[in-house]
Amino acid sequence: MRASVWTSAGPSMSEAGGAAAISASPDPLMLARMLQFGDSVLPVGGFAFSGGLEAAVQKGIVHDAATLREFTLTVLEQAAHGDAVAVAWGVRAARLRHGGGHAGDAAVPEALSRLTEIDHEVFSRKPNEETRLMTVRMGKKLAEMSVHAAEAPLMRAWLDLIRDERTPGVYPVTLALLFGELGLEPEQALMVHQYATAMTILNAALRLLRVTHLDTQAILFGLGPELAGQCRLAADLPLARMAAYAPLIDILAAVHVRGRVRLFMN
Repeated sequence: MRASVWTSAGPSMSEAGGAAAISASPDPLMLARMLQFGDSVLPVGGFAFSGGLEAAVQKGIVHDAATLREFTLTVLEQAAHGDAVAVAWGVRAARLRHGGGHAGDAAVPEALSRLTEIDHEVFSRKPNEETRLMTVRMGKKLAEMSVHAAEAPLMRAWLDLIRDERTPGVYPVTLALLFGELGLEPEQALMVHQYATAMTILNAALRLLRVTHLDTQAILFGLGPELAGQCRLAADLPLARMAAYAPLIDILAAVHVRGRVRLFMN
């Protein structure tokens, strides 16, 4: 691993303006891209998974709007220390083609090498079968859709690596590659990732709990400040400190795999 790159923190958001780096308005086209690929109904298969919520409901851990909020926050905090760190570093790797002394196609091998390294680091931190299935299935679907719909030349090479089984192709790294190719900054990609993570849980809740759309929207709105703080944290962490320690979530995922009655995929 490149110690000078991956064991050092990313450019500090406090140095780049802190919260202003997240709140700074992107240009209209970038905003449209963020809305499109952050949409909870993006056809990459996220709707088929509950992120552990189904098992949490079955075991009585989540049973109302208050416990749903706490569960969603736990998942978001796990993501901020894990997948979101990979998103930040993945965007930086993908953007090697657009600056930093590299020029166009000449930077492709280096970008793919770094992305592959990050990809394997994420996959190795997925201890349960369900989470691995979710992240590689969504990652591949996003890559296929991006090749068809978006102007992201690096994505075609990435999809070839996935199909040849030379890299797992996890969702956060594929998303980072896409956003890097489209010109988004790491902080913008991080917010989309955290938002999508929250919406996976909240959308699933509408099918599993006696909560309404009003409840889930209130939870999402209230979590806004938490999302911003999580993005700052993920942007500043070195890749070597990426972690995924949330034993309750992993236990629930294992329980869900063996469940007899399921609304969501395992």
